[in-house]
Amino acid sequence: MSKENKIQSLEIGLNILEIIATYNKPLKFSEIQNITSMTKSNLHKYLTTLHEFGAIQRNPDNTYSLGHKLIQLGNLAQGQTSIVEVVIPYLKKISEKTGLTALLAVPSVGGPLVSYISDALYGINIGAQIGTNLPLHSSTGVIFASFHNELVKKWLDSEMEKLNEAQLKELQKEFETARKTYFVSKIEPLVTHVSSFSVPILNFEKELLGAITIVGYTQTIPTSSDHPVSRYIINISKEISSQYGFSESVSSE
Repeated sequence: MSKENKIQSLEIGLNILEIIATYNKPLKFSEIQNITSMTKSNLHKYLTTLHEFGAIQRNPDNTYSLGHKLIQLGNLAQGQTSIVEVVIPYLKKISEKTGLTALLAVPSVGGPLVSYISDALYGINIGAQIGTNLPLHSSTGVIFASFHNELVKKWLDSEMEKLNEAQLKELQKEFETARKTYFVSKIEPLVTHVSSFSVPILNFEKELLGAITIVGYTQTIPTSSDHPVSRYIINISKEISSQYGFSESVSSE
């Protein structure tokens, strides 16, 4: 975008908001000034305007953090478009590009719930349909167990109770790897000649919103996050997640 089409003061204000959000802690006036290199008088005007709008709040200890207005606007934005509507175009694009089946699973009290399937160019029985709850030992199940979502907690506790100590230990290793790579590959327990890999969709708190799962014959499914197809899908999941405020550089703690 050319400079003629941009409002510089608005861009500066948005930059201040991004700085406060990125540091993930209340910032002092002096800290914001050091980061932005703005004069005290100019910065004061911007902070006052943002505060009056509700985009930031001035705390009792004279620090600044994000305000209630951003939460309201974020909730409205999320409410206008469900995650299924957001992800469907990406799933269709994935199937067209890879020739593999792509599906979206969302959290439910019964575990990962298949909410949409974009079929591959060839027929394949993936052992699931819309409305199916996927098991813990599927790639989708491991992704759901690796990232927090309160809705699936009872399902996860129930599934974990069925496992012996050795199985639990092995699963914990899978969870740790999934959190590092944002990727899980499995031979599907529902259909033996079919494999899948899954990647998470996360929000700004790194809470799980859903998972994209790619399904195909075992010989066609990557087993590593470094495979070009895996990287392609991981990048798509991060692009979707960024729409919900996700950033790898921001800690959820």
